[in-house]
Amino acid sequence: MGTAQLVYMTVADYLAGEALLGPRHEYVNGEIFAMAGASKAHGTLALNFAMALRVHLRGKPCRTWTSDMKVEVQAANAYYYPDVVVTLRG
Repeated sequence: MGTAQLVYMTVADYLAGEALLGPRHEYVNGEIFAMAGASKAHGTLALNFAMALRVHLRGKPCRTWTSDMKVEVQAANAYYYPDVVVTLRG
């Protein structure tokens, strides 16, 4: 039986090739992970949470984003697509 070999990718290669990878992929310290589809229940929960945050943050210098917003976590050398993100406007 053979052993699996991991292929590590640089951040630059990940960002440059992201459009070619097809469905969204997350990057964690050189490894690429395909994102699985969400269930209807998961989608409903994420949307409800995002809407509640948006209402709560109305009038504040923040924006609420859903799962299509890529987030860089420099300390982890990673890029993720979280279900909900809050950022400062800017």
